[in-house]
Amino acid sequence: MTNAILLDGKDNVATCTTAAVKGDTIKILGGGEIVCVEDIPIWHKVALRPIGKGDKVFKYGEVIGEAATDIAAGGWVSHENIFSVPRDYQCEMI
Repeated sequence: MTNAILLDGKDNVATCTTAAVKGDTIKILGGGEIVCVEDIPIWHKVALRPIGKGDKVFKYGEVIGEAATDIAAGGWVSHENIFSVPRDYQCEMI
């Protein structure tokens, strides 16, 4: 059974399609599996590898924020431990 979806190869998070309990192995559609280190609600993000404080968080192949704290691989990534960063979309246009 797939428990999470990896949306882009650059992503360091995947979206859980079922709730995960600490100790569960999360199978990831798009790439491997990871052991959950804390409870993660359905439709929330799981860290696929350690994310250090200040590191960029990628989802959809895009930066969705920066880590406010260290996040362990298999940890819950939420508004509690990441924050939005301003982007200059005008300069990103091709």
